[in-house]
Amino acid sequence: MTSSSTGTHVESEDHPWSVYIADHPQRTESHWFTEAKRTAHKILADSGQDRLPYGPGPWEMHHGGSLWVRSANGWQMYLARAGIEWSTQFCADPVKVDRLRRDALTLVTAFPNTLPALADLGYDEAEQILNEEIKDADGIARYTDSLFNSCVPLTKSDHQGILPKAAGEHHYPWPVKSADFFRRDDFQLWVTLPDGTHGAVTPLAPRGSGDGRVRLVYARHGTSQGDAIATAQREHKAVILPPDHPLARQAYARQTG
Repeated sequence: MTSSSTGTHVESEDHPWSVYIADHPQRTESHWFTEAKRTAHKILADSGQDRLPYGPGPWEMHHGGSLWVRSANGWQMYLARAGIEWSTQFCADPVKVDRLRRDALTLVTAFPNTLPALADLGYDEAEQILNEEIKDADGIARYTDSLFNSCVPLTKSDHQGILPKAAGEHHYPWPVKSADFFRRDDFQLWVTLPDGTHGAVTPLAPRGSGDGRVRLVYARHGTSQGDAIATAQREHKAVILPPDHPLARQAYARQTG
């Protein structure tokens, strides 16, 4: 295996594969995510230990489809049909994400105390987020970072852990698999790796940006690609593949003909 100390380097082994581990794409916390997290922590502080969705904190907020409602017995959280992970929003179809929004609106409407209670907590955007149709990348981004998607409260181990210590959501298929329910039909999420196993890739930028790179987000543990993802995450980086990489070509094959 070869590597360098620069921000971007190539790793490879005897069998034919290579990936680029690059600095994580610049990501600043959005206003929507800041407000959603602040509200979620207020909700959790108001909940008894027996009502915490995944046990006591400290928590990291997972983009897993968090549908918070105020019932007669207090706050409770349901999981959406699919959660939109931050990195998968760029392959999301606005029509399919809007269906998730309408699902959330249906649930919240069934709990009429929810919106007034959220307003009391200072989350004034809730009603607008639930009622405005999602038509474009900005709408997807707002919904992705809203309280109705981004605030599943998990411990660090449950969020990002690796077996045998813990099975974190980010290392196992469901957060990636859920993209199958909102991705564009012509984007190939699951790709075949050189050893015959399957991994998953997501676009690095919204459709129409001209950026053909992809990010490798899942590969089976024990494979070279899976090890590369784990290494990159330990370094707070990402496995980025250039547009001419075979996996990127697989991902976009139905878009390029």
